[in-house]
Amino acid sequence: MPHGIFQKNGEKMPEYLLDSGILILHLRNQPGYPELTAHLSDEANTYISAMSHLEIVRGMRDREHTKTINLLESFETIPVTGEIADLAGELIRSWRSRGAILGDADAVIAASALHDGLTLVTTNVRHFPMPELSVLQADEAGALTRRV
Repeated sequence: MPHGIFQKNGEKMPEYLLDSGILILHLRNQPGYPELTAHLSDEANTYISAMSHLEIVRGMRDREHTKTINLLESFETIPVTGEIADLAGELIRSWRSRGAILGDADAVIAASALHDGLTLVTTNVRHFPMPELSVLQADEAGALTRRV
């Protein structure tokens, strides 16, 4: 799905997948988060997983409908394909054999990022222990640090 638009200097633009927590904090007007999503959208190709889309719509209040849908529609949504579902299932199985439980939603979000070579932007890196997954952690003010 992601298409790797190139910048003027010929370099590939960064590509990010925003986790549900980033979207929730944006919608709650958490200081730093509307600016974070705007900055990422300006500097990169920015996506959301169909699973995050579902989680956000499921939790919205009636009075938040227009604002929520406008935010979701500002990002391309990566569908859950058979390949992504297979990868998510394998992640759950693999981590279960190591004694860790991955939630279905987190596994689908991680699989979406891994499948499409995206960097995941999240508020909770503990939900995404996969070392092969590129992750940026957002703090309470929306500042980003790369997981090492």
